Amino acid sequence: MPVPILKQGDCLIASVQSALSDAEMLALRDDLARQVRQHRARGVVVDVTALDVIDSFAALTLRTIAEIMRLSGAQTVIVGIHPDAAFAMVQLGLTLDGVPTALDLDAGLAFLARPRLGAGRRDAP
Repeated sequence: MPVPILKQGDCLIASVQSALSDAEMLALRDDLARQVRQHRARGVVVDVTALDVIDSFAALTLRTIAEIMRLSGAQTVIVGIHPDAAFAMVQLGLTLDGVPTALDLDAGLAFLARPRLGAGRRDAP
């Protein structure tokens, strides 16, 4: 089942509705990469509220998504990680190093709305 990706202003919101297979995680990665370029998005929210478990492949793919988006000029934030999933991730050594996280969609959008250091600034020639 494809993950719906909605455009809100200059951000994309991918709302994971159920557990995804590895192939579906890769499809999400590819869909987001294509849509960031198509919509010239500056921010991406990946909402994983519906996931009770985040396995090693999902964690790696989320980190990869964030890095691809960064290289495309968009900031990524992962929202809605359940406390039990977070506890299991820590116990298993699965990290989202360098990937911002937020409690929920509102907090994720607020994070993306904050001015970024150097955003809009031009260096003198």
